[in-house]
Amino acid sequence: MDLKLSEIESKEIIPGYHGKLIHTQNMSLAFWDVEQGAEVPEHSHLNEQVMQVLEGQFEFTVNGITNVYIPGDLVVIDPHVRHSGRALTTCKLMDIFSPTREEYK
Repeated sequence: MDLKLSEIESKEIIPGYHGKLIHTQNMSLAFWDVEQGAEVPEHSHLNEQVMQVLEGQFEFTVNGITNVYIPGDLVVIDPHVRHSGRALTTCKLMDIFSPTREEYK
């Protein structure tokens, strides 16, 4: 499968989170453009998740512990672990989910 990120249509999954989503048999990738102040409410899911900050500053709370992440920082979230986030600035983020994040299709 060959893809061009520039040709993938962006979807606003939750307010302020505009994602270009790619799904394979075993994983999903999400490239997010996030508006400053946009929040992800606390939640959990069966997917393992790796989040990387590409641009901006993102406040992320995992299992009740809050940190601020900057470009180059990654966070690994195990399945079923509660987490939430907030964009302190406009951000570009990348998420990888395994298995495939069916509700994002």
